[in-house]
Parts: sequence; C-alpha cells; structure tokens
Amino acid sequence: MKKIIAPSILSADFSRLGEEVDSVLKAGADWVHFDVMDNHYVPNLTIGPMVCKSLRSYGITDFIDVHLMVKPVDPLIRMFADAGADLISFHPEATDDLDKSVALVKDLGCKVGFAVNPSEDLTHAKNYIQDLDLALLMSVNPGFGGQKFIETVLPKISEMRECIDQCKKEVRLEVDGGINPQNIKTVCDAGADTFVLGSAIFNTDDYANTITDLRNNIG
Repeated sequence: MKKIIAPSILSADFSRLGEEVDSVLKAGADWVHFDVMDNHYVPNLTIGPMVCKSLRSYGITDFIDVHLMVKPVDPLIRMFADAGADLISFHPEATDDLDKSVALVKDLGCKVGFAVNPSEDLTHAKNYIQDLDLALLMSVNPGFGGQKFIETVLPKISEMRECIDQCKKEVRLEVDGGINPQNIKTVCDAGADTFVLGSAIFNTDDYANTITDLRNNIG
C-alpha cells in the first residue's frame, strides 16, 4: 500500500489558500487534510464546508480527507460531502447513532473513517473495522496545531495495524499530530501508512524538499 502524505491546511496561509494547496500538491503531497473543529466538541474553531467548496472551485481535484471534530456530526457530514469531500472521519462518541452516521457517509458517496483521541481505546474502530476505509489515530490532543507527538500512542498504532491486517480488508491507518521528518519513520514502523502533517510542511521554505525528506524516511 502506497504511503500517503496528507498536509493539514490548518497550518497553511489562508490569505492564499488555493495557491498554498496547489503548491503543496505539486510538491508531491497526496491528499489534502481538513481539521474541522467546532469550539464545542474540541477547543478552537477552524474551517467549514465553504472552504472545501472553494478549493474545488479553485480547481483542486485531488483527494480531500476531512476530519470532523464536531458534535453533532451528521449535519456536517452532509455539508462536507456536498462540498466535495472524498473521505470523512468522525469521532464515534460524537454521534448518537453510530450505524446511522456510518451509513450516511457511505450513502453520500464518501469513504468513512473513525478518529481516536490519545486517551481513548480502539474499541469502536476495531468493532467497525469491516465498515471503515480509514482509522485515524490522533497523536496529539485535538484542538491546536504544532503540538508535540505523544509517544504513548505508538503501541496503539501497532495494535490497530494488527487489527487491520487480520481483517483482510484495505483500511488505511492514518496518524495525525506532531509528525515531522525526525519521527515519521518511527510512526511508519509502528504501522501507519498515512501521515498528516501541518506545520512540519507549511512552515518550511521548500515544500518539495520537505516532502522528499519525509518520503525518504518512510521508504
């Protein structure tokens, strides 16, 4: 399975977002990652579906990976699907009807993922593994970018990797939070195949060199 680099636009320059996203994709990134926060389920307020729609209108045709850190989730699932999202991940605890929310994402034509915070266990992700296209393990506490990677998440990544391998279904294992060129190999070796990076890419002067370094470190 190809290793995926998914820059989080949370760290991009929003005064020229279309250009930033276009540049990072041309520099070798695979996906565009959205961190959607509602200042309710998690602290901080970030971006909504209009940003996704704007990027599509700008001409971005690449894969858009949306992580909903919101409650309730169903209204925003609908809005992001309509705005052009390809994959929508949400936190199982943020919905009152997990089966309904999973079905909604699929019915709207998107891939579906579950997100797991550092302090949470993998019960929901494991129980629903046959329904998922992606498991997203947070390696920082959600709310703000630029945080340090939480090392205790590494065993959880390996545990999720084992579950995915046993289910014999193609499910991506994404990790988000504090990843950089120095630790990405460790995250990869633990079992991740999809890597979300924000400031580690957008705060550099040369996106192509940064993404090349990342790829060289994960093979």
